[in-house]
Amino acid sequence: MAFNEKLADRVREIISATHTITEEKKMFSGLCFMVNEKMCVGVEKERLMVRLDPERYDEVMEREGCMPMDFTGKVMKGYVFVDAAALKSKRQLDFWLQLALEFNEKAKSSKKSKK
Repeated sequence: MAFNEKLADRVREIISATHTITEEKKMFSGLCFMVNEKMCVGVEKERLMVRLDPERYDEVMEREGCMPMDFTGKVMKGYVFVDAAALKSKRQLDFWLQLALEFNEKAKSSKKSKK
């Protein structure tokens, strides 16, 4: 199993309830949820990848299950991993998804490559 399918289903349900411009892409050995054509959150193995406001990075690092995103070996401020064990309740998952969705509104989309 490349990623936690149950967690992906929970994420999908919450995001689709309020956002219509979404897309799912398989990447990073997991599933990435794009909102408004911008990377928002992802499910990778047994953890959630959250794109959030870099200004909130230090604050959220203190939360249960949160760890730096070092997918490439370099810590990426503005992205964190949250262990699935810390996302058992809807309220816990909602917290992280709301952080990502709030930032998504002001986040810049990556430049699309021309084919």
